[in-house]
Amino acid sequence: MIFIFLDFLDISLFAAIVFFSAIVTALILGISFHEFSHAYIADTLGDGLPRRMGRVTLNPLAHLEPMGTLLMLIVGIGWGRPVPVNPYNTRNPKFALGTTAAAGPLSNFVVAAVAGLPMKLDIVPWTSPFDKFRASLLAANGWQLDDYLSIYLSAIVLFSLLLGVFNLLPIAPLDGFKVAVGFLPSGLSEQFAQLERYGPIILITLLVLPFFTGTFVLFEIMEPVIKLLANLFAGIPEGDVFV
Repeated sequence: MIFIFLDFLDISLFAAIVFFSAIVTALILGISFHEFSHAYIADTLGDGLPRRMGRVTLNPLAHLEPMGTLLMLIVGIGWGRPVPVNPYNTRNPKFALGTTAAAGPLSNFVVAAVAGLPMKLDIVPWTSPFDKFRASLLAANGWQLDDYLSIYLSAIVLFSLLLGVFNLLPIAPLDGFKVAVGFLPSGLSEQFAQLERYGPIILITLLVLPFFTGTFVLFEIMEPVIKLLANLFAGIPEGDVFV
């Protein structure tokens, strides 16, 4: 993400500021709403631990994690402070585990849908944050208010989808792993849960692999889903999402 910011800075200072503001907004909204949703659903299902830990709040300071936020700014993938939960405090621990875990990524899709509504209704055009050619044209011809709004909302949609889809990957310690354990049939769920110890190693390997192979495997997996959701929430043709 830092390289995209520098590209925008070469094109236009104001475009870079708008892009950076959109990332920060997406981070604050995405991570705060994500972790709040975990806490709120757990609390609703009878697990009082998140409330006792002060996590049933939309205050970003309760949810942002320094390293996860920094990585989000640099590479576009990060995390917040995990919400402590104890599904065994609920009537149905397995259901509570899956539902609480799913609430975070689903909240990111809600943010994407709200930010994407003006584009879905053709009120604001889509401008991919990765479209340096369009940014150059706008800088040359003069920026209008709707151009800034377009980049701002488009970036929020895209990074909210990145955050949501990434967290739904079924690899521990991501939410998707707990979603799978929570909703798979009991026998299969127990077998899948045994893979939890290997999750962090697998995830770190997949994140580091691009530096050696030049291929971001995780992005290759996530890209089709992100394009599908961008089309659903913002009406963006799949070929235009990352152009």
